[in-house]
Amino acid sequence: MQFEILRDPVWNNVRVDPITLELVDTQVFQRLRYIRQLGWTYLVYPGGTHSRFEHALGTHHLARRTLTMLAEREEKPGNDRDLAIVRSAALLHDVGHYPFSHALEEIGALNHEHVAKPLITGGPVAEILRSAYGDSAPDEIYALVTGGSKSPLQGLISGSLDLDKIEYLKRDAFMCGVPYGEIDVDRLINSMLLVTDPKTGRLAIGVQEKALSALESLLFAKYQMYRNVYWHHAVRSATAMYKRLVEDALASGALAADSLAGFTDEGLMHRLESSGAPLLSALKERHLFKRAAEWPATVVDPEITEWITANRARVRAAEDELAKDLKIAAGSLLIDFPEKTQMLGLDIPVLRRSGSIERLTGEGWIGTINLPTLSEELYNSARWFRIFRAERVNISPSRALEVLRRTMKRFADV
Repeated sequence: MQFEILRDPVWNNVRVDPITLELVDTQVFQRLRYIRQLGWTYLVYPGGTHSRFEHALGTHHLARRTLTMLAEREEKPGNDRDLAIVRSAALLHDVGHYPFSHALEEIGALNHEHVAKPLITGGPVAEILRSAYGDSAPDEIYALVTGGSKSPLQGLISGSLDLDKIEYLKRDAFMCGVPYGEIDVDRLINSMLLVTDPKTGRLAIGVQEKALSALESLLFAKYQMYRNVYWHHAVRSATAMYKRLVEDALASGALAADSLAGFTDEGLMHRLESSGAPLLSALKERHLFKRAAEWPATVVDPEITEWITANRARVRAAEDELAKDLKIAAGSLLIDFPEKTQMLGLDIPVLRRSGSIERLTGEGWIGTINLPTLSEELYNSARWFRIFRAERVNISPSRALEVLRRTMKRFADV
């Protein structure tokens, strides 16, 4: 088979076969060149301007490496077509992403994986896949992307230890110029194998017990990246401003909800320019809202925090209620609490040194770090509840919480 070689700053040479190159050249995939992987993070880390395009190619590269390694061990599940389906799923897993990464999903936009369905199962992408791999290929790939496939290789695309996670942590740290994404990638990939999952009785991706230290490196890398990059207070301020800006545009009719997934980052900003919104100018000039009050997730009443994340209409009402209480203009105060995400949701089969296969779950093992429990503790320490204001003015935490409780009660009584 002939290959094209693409040069990549993280993985060096990335090989793509002719069918992959056809998929890369579609408009659906080329759009990812103009969707930043890290949203507004570049306002804090100037190097973080890389796109979903590079990340998707990197994930495809890791899939090729891992499948080649499995084949060398004679653990090749299925034929060449089956492996090509997995590589294509790795390539296409992010085609449904909105402008500026995950932010719009936090205001209730359809999950990017659902947005991807018509892009993978219809149009030019589906035509290429059907021509190369058969009529069922688009649906098989979409099932892998969404975690609904029965393939033994599902875990490589969507799971506790998927290649997407390994790739983005490595790339994001490298591009932002921070030392937090140090993952023992070679150890992880070379410890992967196919085992009979004791939970299901089916073949599935697992790891050898010797990979536990590499799993620890993945956990700590993800924690440090969330704490210092993804959930950096200035990144979250810009994200909160962007969410409110888009919500206001949707409410005024300047934007249609069903058009959001078709925009690029700059395309959406250009569309919003006609609104003349102050928030847009502030974002473009990096005049970010300042922290007025903040609490770690561990000390805030979960009833308040989960209420805030459950319904964006309530968030806006709480923001306006608090602004009114403080006698400031509506829209000049924003509440932020990052969407709940698993720090490292481990539930994978492990081949023990004794030859037995056991699942690494929340109970952990004697003599090892309890990775799942530690993961939850690290996650809670990285997640902060914040109130941002346009001006650098502190808010009394007790007063803010009282207004939030009052607003919450008002909604509960409706």
